Amino acid sequence: MPYIATIGTYLPCWGSAERRVIGSDEDAITLAVEAGRAALSTGVSVEYVTLVSRDLPLLEGGNAAVLLAGLGLDPEVEVVERLGGAPAALDALSSARPRALIIGVDLEPAGAAAVVTGVSGLQVRTAARVTRSLPVRTRSATGEVHDYGDPRLLRDRGVLASLAAAWVDNPVAVAGVDDERVAELCAGTPPRLPTLGASSALFALGALAETGRTGRIIGMEQASLSGITVAEGSATVVRCELPAHAPVAHTLPTGTEIPISLAAYERAFEAKVRWEAGRFPDSPELDFPPRYRVAEDGTLSTAYELVPLPRTGTVYTETTVHLPVPGLETPYSLVIVQLDDVGVRALARVTGADPGAARIGVRGRMALRRIAVRSGVPDYGYAFEPEMEDAV
Repeated sequence: MPYIATIGTYLPCWGSAERRVIGSDEDAITLAVEAGRAALSTGVSVEYVTLVSRDLPLLEGGNAAVLLAGLGLDPEVEVVERLGGAPAALDALSSARPRALIIGVDLEPAGAAAVVTGVSGLQVRTAARVTRSLPVRTRSATGEVHDYGDPRLLRDRGVLASLAAAWVDNPVAVAGVDDERVAELCAGTPPRLPTLGASSALFALGALAETGRTGRIIGMEQASLSGITVAEGSATVVRCELPAHAPVAHTLPTGTEIPISLAAYERAFEAKVRWEAGRFPDSPELDFPPRYRVAEDGTLSTAYELVPLPRTGTVYTETTVHLPVPGLETPYSLVIVQLDDVGVRALARVTGADPGAARIGVRGRMALRRIAVRSGVPDYGYAFEPEMEDAV
């Protein structure tokens, strides 16, 4: 029976109060990092990570490395990537050891939630598990989606039949099902969940933790379900959920895209994705990006160490680019950010705000984003997200 120490949630700022959408520089990994960092912000430690989603950007080649770097975790930490929805997230949670980080991510609607387990806190235990086949919606390996289009069949032979088979009566929350159907299935007033996939079950757990409610949470996906019982205890809930506003209209220019250099990508990866500067042992100065130095005797000095950079700062100067660049949506804003408490200024693209909103003097934070997709490879780095009350 695991205990929940911390729950972190993240919603993109784009969309509406009822349905969030990702920005052009976001994907499942950037959402997972945001939710995971919220859950880790209380100082808890983790020994392994489970990522649950149906929207992983890479089936081969490196989601785990970017995830660990963005979270600031050791590259030796074990990462398990699970393809699934709400039942898979609850299965991962109910079988988790202490000091585990479980992250659920969805893109339609968009949102992510993360849970850190501990040796004390909010107690949960497995309540039900039913696996049945009713493939009313399918997606092939190439991304082709086919929807059978029979909501009554899904309700009667999927949701209701599985709940009856599991002997589950009056759950307090049902994840993976639209709001109207949830109200018919739950006891009392169920929490409104912003997503319908892997993260929805963890959002439900966060809602119960905040209100002190106990009872069963059921995660549904077509005709399969998993359930947990939330018992006594308490957990800290950290939410990163900015107010929603309408997406910005962009133009994606056509033309030959800039190819990726995997050699350059590999050299810059640790410093760029972990957000670190280089420092030589005999110097207090920080170099960003890290680079070698030539000593007075002409020898090349390469023995710098990587040190974390602050993730907050102030806009030193800014510009908005309207010139079309193949592969980049325009217009977009670039800023030079004076990072807090260090003598480092960083060039970054603006995220989470309209072009031109991040004026000189605006405060904000550095957030991991997908800065481009080159040669089929998602390229990650940091963007500047201005504080909303300033970026108007």
